[in-house]
Amino acid sequence: MEVLATSPSLSCRFTFRPAISQVQPWKSLRVRILESQLQGFSLYIRTNAVNRHRSCSNSDGAFKHKLLLRHVCRLNKSFFSQLGWFTMRYTSSLQKESDCSKRIKQHVSTLFVQLVAAALLVTSASIAVSESPSWALSEENLLFLEAWRTIDRAYVDKSFNGQSWFRYRENALRNEPMNNREETYTAIRKMLATLDDPFTRLLEPEKFKSLRSGTQGALTGVGLSIGYPTGSDGSVAGLIVISASPGGPAYRAGISSGDIILAIDDTTTKSMGIYDAAERLQGPEGSSVELTIRSGPETKHLALTREKVSLNPVQSRLCEVPGSGKNLPKIGYIKLTTFNQNASGAVRKAIDTLRSNSVNAFVLDLRDNSGGLFPEGIEIAKIWLDKGVIVYICDSLGVRDIYDTDGSSAIAASEPLAVLVNKGTASASEILAGALKDNKRALLFGEPTYGKGKIQSVFQLSDGSGLAVTVARYETPAHTNIDKVGVIPDHPLPVSFPKDEDSFCRCLQDSASACHINGVQLFPR
Repeated sequence: MEVLATSPSLSCRFTFRPAISQVQPWKSLRVRILESQLQGFSLYIRTNAVNRHRSCSNSDGAFKHKLLLRHVCRLNKSFFSQLGWFTMRYTSSLQKESDCSKRIKQHVSTLFVQLVAAALLVTSASIAVSESPSWALSEENLLFLEAWRTIDRAYVDKSFNGQSWFRYRENALRNEPMNNREETYTAIRKMLATLDDPFTRLLEPEKFKSLRSGTQGALTGVGLSIGYPTGSDGSVAGLIVISASPGGPAYRAGISSGDIILAIDDTTTKSMGIYDAAERLQGPEGSSVELTIRSGPETKHLALTREKVSLNPVQSRLCEVPGSGKNLPKIGYIKLTTFNQNASGAVRKAIDTLRSNSVNAFVLDLRDNSGGLFPEGIEIAKIWLDKGVIVYICDSLGVRDIYDTDGSSAIAASEPLAVLVNKGTASASEILAGALKDNKRALLFGEPTYGKGKIQSVFQLSDGSGLAVTVARYETPAHTNIDKVGVIPDHPLPVSFPKDEDSFCRCLQDSASACHINGVQLFPR
């Protein structure tokens, strides 16, 4: 991936999400006023308890009862209007003071219990306010919460790798420093690391901008798509080359699919993430980058000059095969190198051009195509299929969505079709190859594909950064999960089989070539 589209070989679509709204703090002023009234009133309760043996006719007692009555009535109104918990009904008329005093004597014990309950309520409310993360959220806290909510809504694994996602949020807001943007990014990275998913990553604003440019047609770099090794034995330490863009600096230097990048500018890639590596590979046009590459048993040190790599997704050629008679076989060769936003339109244009020259069959070359935009993969499948399921989208609960076609977008659903794949065929390319194979629309030739059976979407955050999030896994129309396995071709290809359109056409014209030997297999129909 030099991030030619998403992650190297990340099938993704851009999904923009607005920033979350500011959560208003709880207004606790009234609670504090009421708390002070309770404290004042409890003083009079204690005074009354000490002097309750005195007669109500005693002038000192009468005075205190008057004062007590005023506080009771005032507090009763406060309770009724502010908390709604108490149902005391006392008259405020001083003329019925003696009746009220008797009722006070009867209810003082009940009132004391209610006051204790109210005090507990105020204490609980105060604790809740102090511990709630929403009453004093800073701008940095809100950005963290925005990232948390994005994962909460979109992430494929609703167990979140076996942890309480809500508890993690609360602990992080209390314990993680978020005093500036870099600290907030660090907190977000730590949160994402708990998912143990190398494809779910934070993209700082510059990385996010670079990712978007990669899906729109051009990059300045060395022209490499990179990924994580799919082997589970841990024997490969580094990043694997999925493909090298034809004609780019890496391609001209001889870097090819399956090579291992051991270091970039003397920094080891042993624990380097693909987004970090992609950022290091890109840079100003004309600048240089040094790579340590292991190709088979050989280790090479290469200095490459960055340049603007055009991501024209399609090259095509009409190839005439030697034969006899008027109807000479004509093969339409289409090489699809990436799934950017121009891919489906470019494939349609290539088919129309080849059709105008009366082709008899098509070859779709997906070798070293590391994927790209998921919707483009779906649209290109519709070009070749008259009906059928293209892909099943699944989460931890099973199938949640089905992409299929009714043939309304098909323009090449009848001619014989051969699809070429290799270990550099990844992500959206694998979706396309699996759909054509399982619907028996094409025969696949080559070697097992890369094996990336998960789909990422990219979500923009409010500060210009983004999150690449694994939102689903997919299954082919035959319900095959190809993650870490790949799509298995119908037939192998000779090692000497050509990789570009010019060589392919020359190969078809040579009766002793690998293309001629496999000619019947390529187009059994």
